[in-house]
Amino acid sequence: MGLLDRFRPKKQEKEPSKEEAKDKASSSLDKNLKYLKDKLKDCNDVVYREFRVGNRQQFRFALVYVDGLVDRNMLNEEVLKSLMLQTKHANLSPGIITGDVFSIALRSGLTTGEVKEEEYIDKSMIALLSGDSLVLVDGYKKVLVIGSKGWPSRGVQEPQTESVIRGPRDGFTETMRFNTALLRRRLRDPNLKIKQIKVGVRSKTDVALAYMDNIVDKNVLKEVEKRLESINIDGVLESGYIESFIEDQKYSIFPQVQSTERPDRVAASLLEGRVAIITDNTPFVLLVPATLNILFQSSEDYYERWFIASFIRILRYASAFISLVLPAVYIAITSYHPGLIPTDLALYIAGTRTGVPFPAFIEAIIMELTLELLREAGIRLPGPIGQTIGIVGGLVIGQAAVQAGLVSPIMVIVVAITAIASFAVSSYSVGIAFRILRFFIIALSAVLGLYGLVMGLLLTLVHLCSLKSFGVPYLAPLVGNTYYELGDALVRAPQTVMYRRPKTLAGGNMIRMRVGGAKGTSGGGSGKDGDEGGGGEAKAGSVKAGDGNGKGKAGERKAGGGRDNGQKSGGQQEGGPGTGE
Repeated sequence: MGLLDRFRPKKQEKEPSKEEAKDKASSSLDKNLKYLKDKLKDCNDVVYREFRVGNRQQFRFALVYVDGLVDRNMLNEEVLKSLMLQTKHANLSPGIITGDVFSIALRSGLTTGEVKEEEYIDKSMIALLSGDSLVLVDGYKKVLVIGSKGWPSRGVQEPQTESVIRGPRDGFTETMRFNTALLRRRLRDPNLKIKQIKVGVRSKTDVALAYMDNIVDKNVLKEVEKRLESINIDGVLESGYIESFIEDQKYSIFPQVQSTERPDRVAASLLEGRVAIITDNTPFVLLVPATLNILFQSSEDYYERWFIASFIRILRYASAFISLVLPAVYIAITSYHPGLIPTDLALYIAGTRTGVPFPAFIEAIIMELTLELLREAGIRLPGPIGQTIGIVGGLVIGQAAVQAGLVSPIMVIVVAITAIASFAVSSYSVGIAFRILRFFIIALSAVLGLYGLVMGLLLTLVHLCSLKSFGVPYLAPLVGNTYYELGDALVRAPQTVMYRRPKTLAGGNMIRMRVGGAKGTSGGGSGKDGDEGGGGEAKAGSVKAGDGNGKGKAGERKAGGGRDNGQKSGGQQEGGPGTGE
């Protein structure tokens, strides 16, 4: 055993296997109730309600639920009332066996929508603690699990961290079923699959995988499932727990998993072939794979016109670069390369620094740390107070520092511009990474000047090139042989041009739009998709070139650029780069 092995935490013992952990339910109602009461000892919120069923009250039943997690009105009306009153009028004979009573209660006695039989008492107990209710019948070795979830929950509200000017106003909540419903509203496609698993040895947190079955890369999907199943931890209280376990490079400051509160962003990502991880008890949904380009995008980029979105996206990239290098550039030039500054400006900077006891590096560190403290204090304080602290505190401290002669006015301006530029980064996780990296580049610039600045940028670039997210290069589509994806990278091309899904994300069905007015089913249809450009083959569909000019021959049209050999009235068609089915 090595020295480092002694300090590594021992692997936590996993929960016993399903066969070992699950005890079968007994035919005795008293034994089942005793088992539950022993396991749930000192749990005063668990309610045990025993009652009798039948015209002679000859059959013993028991209802078990957790108060606060269930809809009590539903239990009273559709469980207790149905079993106690409706079966009373069913004229059950005294000689009927218990199994028949159980079947009658299952098929006609309960008026609830979600009822299932469970053979193992341990699995029933997990369902009980998840908000379901249990109905036990004396003399029968199975448990009825009734879907009765009804805990207090927050309604659908506008996301606080991803506000937009144009776009939907609904956001995810802490209830997973609400979140899956918001996705179903947007993607009414049977190919949208939602697979639910439980993660956490003790928390048993519900985690759902959402993906488009005919678009997703199956290898990526299998890898996501494998990493989720390998998580061995007591409890998963937020999606951040899962993110730390499934990311490729755990020691990188850059996020390799995207988190979002917006259902429209998740729906758009699923249509690109990505996988969504929905965790119960949190409004933040994880999206994989994630690239740096995707993290810089905003959902509003696709709601505005393409040239507006392109301008804003370029501005966003420029802001990130400014927030990363501006203080380092100021330090490097003023300390090592003053000859690069015009004479008048150099004299002015020298005049403003008269009386400042610290070098530019110390000035920058003082102001950056003060800014980070103000930013963190503004986040943790209540809303109105936080805004006051962030704005007034920054102004007061900056002005006081200049008057006291601790920093120069130019440095205050540089730090202020850096702070404003950092706010333009759409992803909070990426913004934090740039904020941490800024100190590293400042230190290199203070030691080596512009050479240190370039060295820091090159090291950052090398690190970014080495990162991958579930096999996808982190800098895609800027690297790799995916040139057509550049239309949605630094700029955003018109929607009519982006007719193919990203090759680095989608695993099948690359065509997302029929160019040239092709008619018929698209997306998850059963027809054959042709390639873009010339030579695409159209099958089993009626293809019409919307922009074509008729030549007077049956089935022959021209629309310019590309050629599709379709089947329409035995004629020949020429169309745009798209294909039909």
